[in-house]
Amino acid sequence: MTQPFTTERDPVQWSVVITLFFLTVCWWRLGIPTEVYFDEVHYVKAARALIAGTRINPEHPMFGKTMIAASIRWLGDTPLNWRVPSALFGALGLFAIGRLVWFVSGRRLASLGAMVLVATNFFWFVHSRIAMLDMIMAGLGMVGLWHCAAAIRLPDQARWRLALAGILFGLALGSKWSIAPVVVVPGLIFAVASLVRHRARFLTARHGGPVEGISLIEAALWLGLVPLAVYWLTYWPAFHWTTNPVDWRHPLAWHKFMIQLQDSVVKLHPYRSTWPDWVINRRAIWYLYREIDGAQRGIMLIGNPMTMFAGLAALVWATVVGVRQRRWDALGFVLLYAVSLALWPLSGKPIQFFYHYLLPNTFMMCALALALEALWRTEVNLRWLAPIVLVGSAALFVWFYPILSAAPLSEGSSSFEYWMWFPRWR
Repeated sequence: MTQPFTTERDPVQWSVVITLFFLTVCWWRLGIPTEVYFDEVHYVKAARALIAGTRINPEHPMFGKTMIAASIRWLGDTPLNWRVPSALFGALGLFAIGRLVWFVSGRRLASLGAMVLVATNFFWFVHSRIAMLDMIMAGLGMVGLWHCAAAIRLPDQARWRLALAGILFGLALGSKWSIAPVVVVPGLIFAVASLVRHRARFLTARHGGPVEGISLIEAALWLGLVPLAVYWLTYWPAFHWTTNPVDWRHPLAWHKFMIQLQDSVVKLHPYRSTWPDWVINRRAIWYLYREIDGAQRGIMLIGNPMTMFAGLAALVWATVVGVRQRRWDALGFVLLYAVSLALWPLSGKPIQFFYHYLLPNTFMMCALALALEALWRTEVNLRWLAPIVLVGSAALFVWFYPILSAAPLSEGSSSFEYWMWFPRWR
């Protein structure tokens, strides 16, 4: 983060506009379908059990389910209210992505471009409209990363921002473990940078480090101990289950039990896939496809065909310019993409799905935004490609919108053929 940084051209107002527009599109017909679909069957049931004080779905952390339960308790047990937390955290997370790219890069066009790319990459939108844990996790994680980046740029605000980031990372981890490699990255970067700059004094030096005025010891408190403490506190409802409550004194034993439950799912699933399928956008998942609420409707998870492949090129670009030009912003998003993707081939989880690509895909869109901004500014003869990609991403979102949003389909049970560009998308 060596680029000159000023808050004078901060695009925060436009970030708010994009966020509100995205939330409005998400909210339109959010209550349709009026029945649980796909993995809502697990998490809505778990939320209702939480309200009753009983145990269901113990293999996943608690906070995401607690948010769904809170929405049901406060607003009512309706399909709209099951999905309210995902929609709100999706909008919050999208705003945070714009803030993250701004504070990391100081590049106005890149920060707004990243928001447009993420909003139209299909993943973020589909998961902002379903009562699953992924968007609560991702939204909290993005806000945490935003505040870590802002702590570096605004050292006079660093302490409270790092403390807030630690709390948010704990809540994100308490929603779903997929965020684990990501929340470790800020602390590791801080440790490596402190060691390189201060050598023997790397633990206690407070000046000239990644965050001015913050020592590595203090950073370990905010980015290490606080997230772990907050994470374990998210299990508070489980400590009070009426039957088989979690013993708060034995976190390791409980997590061993959770891992055993997750690894016990070995039955083959027709929508299972692996990370190479995700990278090349090869295997879609139909979350819904049937007659419901008076019409044939569908919800398909697939990546935006334009930005999925443009993003791969952007990752190569980000790696090259990051190394050659010391573009730490570009390298940072490559690192976040790599660690969030590496979790899955290394985890040994027997059954994996395309939605596990949510986080890597998001960081890839951030790298693509940086690449498009560089193209616009430096390659005069090719600068037209930047708006083409952004407009093309939005146009394909509109094209696929009917099967991303459970809109009524006019051609009956075979209408899905209209969008089936490849056999493996069926």
